[in-house]
Amino acid sequence: MQPDDELCLCFHVTKRKVINFIRVTKPQRVSQIAECYGAGTGCGWCRPFLQRYFDLASASGEIPPDDITASEYAKGRTAYVRAGKGTPPPGATPIGEEGEEARG
Repeated sequence: MQPDDELCLCFHVTKRKVINFIRVTKPQRVSQIAECYGAGTGCGWCRPFLQRYFDLASASGEIPPDDITASEYAKGRTAYVRAGKGTPPPGATPIGEEGEEARG
């Protein structure tokens, strides 16, 4: 994922916003990242990614690039939601058809 790709698709929070939030505020617990525009408080898909960034920043202060594309990330969220593991709130990036996130 690129820095300006949405990490939290429910609340439209970019990866850049989350990384800067972690860098500037230095949260003591991963749950405090929710203060960054609600990241992680919607369907739950992004929580493992938030945990990873929190752990990496706590250990080294650096967050390396992801090896997943925005499209792959969105497809993963679609599968996650369709499996009944989370429900996006109103206004979230909609779930697309055939495993793809809708654009628009």
